Order: sequence, then C-alpha cells, then structure tokens
Amino acid sequence: MKTKLLAVLSASLLSLSGPALAQSAPRALGQSEVQQAAQQHPQLVEQFGGAVEGPLADYVAGVGRRVAAQTNLVNASGAYRVTLLNSPVRNAFAVPGGYVYVTRELLALMNSEDELAFVLGHEMGHVTARHGQKRQTRSTITGIGAVIAQVLTGSDVVGQVAGQVGQGLLLGYSRSQENESDSLGVRYISAAGFDPYAAPRMLSAMGAAESLDAQLAGRQQSQTPSWSRTHPLSTDRVQRTRALAGQQRPPGIAAPQSRDRFLAAIDGMTYGDDPRQGIVDGRQFRHPGLRFKFTAPQGYTIENGAAAVTIAGSGGQAQFGTGRLSGGLDAYVGQVFRSLSSNGGQLALPATQTTTINGMPVAYATTRASANRSQVDVTVTAYRWDADSAYHFVTIVPAGAGVGPFRETINSLAPMSASEAAAVRRRVIDVVTVQRGDTARSLAARMAFSDNQLDRFLVLNGLDANATLQPGSKVKLIVYGS
Repeated sequence: MKTKLLAVLSASLLSLSGPALAQSAPRALGQSEVQQAAQQHPQLVEQFGGAVEGPLADYVAGVGRRVAAQTNLVNASGAYRVTLLNSPVRNAFAVPGGYVYVTRELLALMNSEDELAFVLGHEMGHVTARHGQKRQTRSTITGIGAVIAQVLTGSDVVGQVAGQVGQGLLLGYSRSQENESDSLGVRYISAAGFDPYAAPRMLSAMGAAESLDAQLAGRQQSQTPSWSRTHPLSTDRVQRTRALAGQQRPPGIAAPQSRDRFLAAIDGMTYGDDPRQGIVDGRQFRHPGLRFKFTAPQGYTIENGAAAVTIAGSGGQAQFGTGRLSGGLDAYVGQVFRSLSSNGGQLALPATQTTTINGMPVAYATTRASANRSQVDVTVTAYRWDADSAYHFVTIVPAGAGVGPFRETINSLAPMSASEAAAVRRRVIDVVTVQRGDTARSLAARMAFSDNQLDRFLVLNGLDANATLQPGSKVKLIVYGS
C-alpha cells in the first residue's frame, strides 16, 4: 500500500471460434487505442503493485516478443508491450492498445516457458480479435471508490460493478471469445516454436489452483480477482485446447530446455504478498515497513491494493489509507470527505468527535447518504500517526449501524514493534533438484506454510496426487526468503 488516499482506475480488460480464425490481411492498432493504453498504463501498473523490473521482466517480455511476431498485426513483434506486475493475485489481461500484463503470482503457477507463451498468446488473441471493442466499454472503480460513487450518484450500475471489483479490472468474456483467444493462442505459440500442449496444461493448472483456493477459503482470505474470474475456466476448454494442440502436432515430450529456462528465471521470485507493500495473514494486515497492523472482522476479505487496503463483507465495506497531516485531525477528516466527494457528488461534512485508540489521538465523523435506494452511514476515522502523517478508515454500513462490524477493526489499529516487523518475512520460489529418496510429501514438508503443504506443492508443480518424482528433475518450493 502506498501513501495515497483513494485511487480510481479507468481501463478495460480484454480476452475465441471458427470463422474468426480465418487469416486476414495484417492490421495496425488504432492510434487512439495505443494512446489511451499508454495514458492508462502508469495508473494501472500502480494499482497492481508496480512493475517488476530486471532480468525476470526482460525474460517475460522476450517470450512475449516471440509470440507477438506470429500475431496478425502490422509490425507485430513491436506492436505489443508486455509488463510483469508485482501483484500477489493470479491474473493476466490486455487492453486494446496492445499492452499485455501478467502478474508474478500467475507466473509462479507456470512450469515452463511454453505455458508463459500460451498465456501471453491468449491475451494477444483478445487484442487481434478486437474483443475489447466488441464488448461494451466501461470504466470500473476499485474497492470502496465504487461504493462511494454509487452513494453520490445513486447509480445502481455503479453499485453492481462495486460488488465485483476488488484489486483489478473486471470485464468478463463470452464463451466464444474465450474459445477464439484459446485457438489464437495455440496457433501463435505453435508457430513460434513453443509446445501447443502447454495450453491444456496451463488451463488445468489454473483449474487446480482455483479448486485449492476454494478448499482454503474457510481458513484464510482468498486472493481475488483471479484469472478465472475474467476468463472463466471449464473442463471443456482443457479438452478443446488439447484437440487444437493435436492439430498442430502429435503429442510428445515437451522440450526440457523450456522448463529449465523458465524455472531458472523465476528462481528466487517473491511469492504471495510483498512485505514492502504489506501482507495479509488471515484476518490480520501487517505492514512491516510502515510499522502498523490491524485486524478485519471475522468472515471479511482483505484486498491489498497499491493505493489502499479494502475490507469487504456482508455487513459493509471499509478502506484504509494514509495522507499528510496539516492543520490537525479535524481538517484531515474533512479532507478525506472532500476526496470522497470528488468521485461524483457531494457528501455532507459532519462535525468531528475525538477519542484515543491505542495511545493515538483519533478524530471521527459520520454522515448519512443514499445508496441503491437505501440509506447508509459513511464514517471517516483518522489517527494521528506522527507529526506529519495520519492514517484513516472509511467505512460504509447500513444506516443506523454506526461503524457496524468495523468497530473491532477501528480499535485494532496499532503500531508494530521492531521485533514484530522483523518477524515478517517474504516467501520466495526456490527451485530444487529432486534427490534419490525424495517424495512429494517429503519435499512439501519444506514449504513455508503451516497447512495443506502437500496440496500446495502438487498444485504449484502441476502434479497429480500419485505423481512419482524422478531424481535429477527440478521442482518448485515456497520457502522464506532473506
């Protein structure tokens, strides 16, 4: 989470059937599309935790250039810009101007260069097939910003979007569009020399990961949105892409160089939350750099965005942010309300009250507003953190509930001690060579998780429960980094 109040993100996601696959004359991307994508790019990258830079990002972009050269665009190899995002959410998407994005969390699920190529080729397929233009374009507002917009404008449509949007851009695809992008992706990667059977392997891996997420949902907060929410997964997609791969070439053993190169590239990559942006651990959010922590209500999800932390559940939504403190806490509360009002309407500026929480001076105020033909209470609670900065929660709950289920959260904000901050460690990918006597269970016991170690290991490596590991082969572990 970066030091910024609220972020509004305006962009659209992109994402396959027989007649559309007929080869046509190469086309150029529209100049206005390219310009719009370039303008959206910095804000989009910020929303997803920033861009990963260095050798790994260069490697991903290089794979993208090989795939892009096979697409039906003028100057195809240079028409796309591939960005690796520092996000703990499994996702990949593209925008009409040729900007393609993949998160490091989705990268962690892959097991070969070929699988990376398919994901990038699938997203490029959305661009070449103009799926973004064929769908209704609409801006989406992240987190509580959408709820505020609904409060201020009375728009039911905005409220519906708000219920779907978490840390990313959500614009789903039709079955035919998914099929078309799958087909184009298989065609592109095969023409580029990659294994087309990576397509069904990757789709199967994502399906297994989604099943594991559902299994873990009762014990920890899920990371959303995932790739499957914007690109719905199904068993028939796996079967279909396997048949498409068979049309390109007979099944065989994937080139080991593809797997080795890929695993070498991601060895040491951060997995899950980046402690520099704060981490979600069950109901607790901790930021070791800024040295604060708080706890979400039971049953509520926490989504850590680049600009703010959002908490959502059946009883309301809350957002945690920070800003510069000048003129006292009363002025700061008013500043937050004015910031919320800038989303499209006007919230009344109520009188503030004061208290103390965990030794910190606090000012808070509540105003009544309408949302979706019902009344809600919007509360801003601000904490003096130091002489120059303050933290705050914005909560939205049904009218008359005060701060509702978020009272515990508001009262839980507290500084972290130096020892607590030091105890927060990042998880990283560790590529290891299987030794004689190693089993999936023995290797899984080295995973940096207290639960479901074997299940996590199998999904991470695309293995079946009865898989036998071969000495000399390489597998991924998740361990604590330095």
